[in-house]
Amino acid sequence: MPQTYLVTGASRGIGAELVRQLAARGDRPLATLRPPAPPPPGAARTLPLEVSDQTSIDALARALEGTPLDVLINNAGVSSQSATLALTTAEELARCFAINATSPVIVAKALLPALRAGSRRLIVNVSTQLASIANNSGGSSYAYRASKTALNQLTVCMANELRTEGFTVVAMHPGWVKTDMGGPKAPLSPEQAVGHILATIDRLTPADSGRFLNYDGAPMPW
Repeated sequence: MPQTYLVTGASRGIGAELVRQLAARGDRPLATLRPPAPPPPGAARTLPLEVSDQTSIDALARALEGTPLDVLINNAGVSSQSATLALTTAEELARCFAINATSPVIVAKALLPALRAGSRRLIVNVSTQLASIANNSGGSSYAYRASKTALNQLTVCMANELRTEGFTVVAMHPGWVKTDMGGPKAPLSPEQAVGHILATIDRLTPADSGRFLNYDGAPMPW
């Protein structure tokens, strides 16, 4: 049965490919993007969203009133440009935390009525392998790593709170993907990565809630 997905940050890269593949298989993808970005191919509906702006998030929630939402994929994110402690600034830390950690939680909060009306009650927060504290042997990308680690913690908080309502909330590493953020040396194309991501999403159950998963469904170390 076709399901309704909402994908944030859907104007390019993994987000645009998620929309394309969801539409191709018969689901109904809703795409959010920052104007004036063009809508991705296959979007059943496009909605403007600046994920770090509360007014924009509130407008999104109003636009989706009465629309059951089965799956929310919090894909929008930013990278960190500074690789060392000497180059890390308070401004960059604040920017990365606002978009990568805070925004997915506030977007999910705003869309809870739509998700409660849906059939799967599934929230997927796009994280990264760089969020793993256990695997951090090289430092670098302070703001990006830390903001995504915070997102993982917030994912577990949401999973624990919403479990009694039948929600499934997971953090997922999408793979190292050839995108503007991943760069040309990445081993996965967006098509390959999204194929794995959707296959994993299709298998998720409430028993998986609170987990940190690789794009292929394998557990990631915290």
